[in-house]
Amino acid sequence: MNSISSPLVSVLTPVCNGAVHLAECIESVLAQTYPYWDYTIVNNCSTDDSLRIAQEYAARDPRIRVLNNDRLLSTVESHNHLVRQASPESKYCKIVFAEDWTYPTCIEEMVRVAEQHPSVGLVGAYTMDGRAVLWHGPPHPTNPVTGQEVCRGILLGGPFVLGSMTSLLVRSDLVRKQARFFDEQNPHREIAACFEVLRESDYGYVHQVLSFSRPRERSAELIARTLHTCMLGSVVVCLKYGPVFLNSAEHRRRWKRLRWDYHRVLAMSWIRRRPKQFWEFHKETLEAFGGRIDRGLLTACVIFELASRLSRPLHSAKDAWRAWSRARAEIHQEISVSR
Repeated sequence: MNSISSPLVSVLTPVCNGAVHLAECIESVLAQTYPYWDYTIVNNCSTDDSLRIAQEYAARDPRIRVLNNDRLLSTVESHNHLVRQASPESKYCKIVFAEDWTYPTCIEEMVRVAEQHPSVGLVGAYTMDGRAVLWHGPPHPTNPVTGQEVCRGILLGGPFVLGSMTSLLVRSDLVRKQARFFDEQNPHREIAACFEVLRESDYGYVHQVLSFSRPRERSAELIARTLHTCMLGSVVVCLKYGPVFLNSAEHRRRWKRLRWDYHRVLAMSWIRRRPKQFWEFHKETLEAFGGRIDRGLLTACVIFELASRLSRPLHSAKDAWRAWSRARAEIHQEISVSR
């Protein structure tokens, strides 16, 4: 690609107390074989050396600019603020989280696929976590895949082929047209953002490992596990996007199964005496998308779970011990995180 035909890519990194890995992240952007990019790092009131590290790199390379939030934003607020900083001249956006990094040919390969197929609004690739390749990809060599097909497959419980934002390249015009790129009420906000893009574009894929993604912090994992945000997010995505990407029969079958699975999770949460805040979180999130907790189904699931445990007393005792041990570990972890 030459400078005339090569589009500008806005690379974006949010950071909040990410000094441990930030330099590695920035160096990976500087090492890109694709030269036509600008880079914005948004510091969300870090109390470590994140701001200093970012500013030192910006002083050495004019393509890097650093913004410092004047107040601490929530994660989703910070990410929405971040994507609004993409250059108006950019054709594509590339988010790279501060704890992650990209391989040298990442942007070049992704832009190549996007430019070859004008209908593509989102490009993905494989990601490593240091142990294995994460997620799946569409069958090779199919490229591109329609947005309808990708979203339909995920909604029906097929392989998850989207990855995380670090593994994606997004067309900038499809980001700019949304007031809030990430839905603050959706637990699966990254998936929802991708679905919005794929409502009017296709999905391109590079069948190569192009990025490295570290596991989430223990505190984030704890919140997801304690609040069951993964299952709730799946329900919300089905509520909002099922009618868009599935026909009525497919949506009805998928919703019936997902609704049952979700209420079984709620039943186990009731048995384990989750606090009031848990139920308020689920109730308010569902209501925001036109859903609700079915008390009759929840009662049936509680009875089913209790009957199942009573029929297997030894197994139930082991489950109770595991649940108690897990709860004790979560309490200790919560204490350590708060210190």
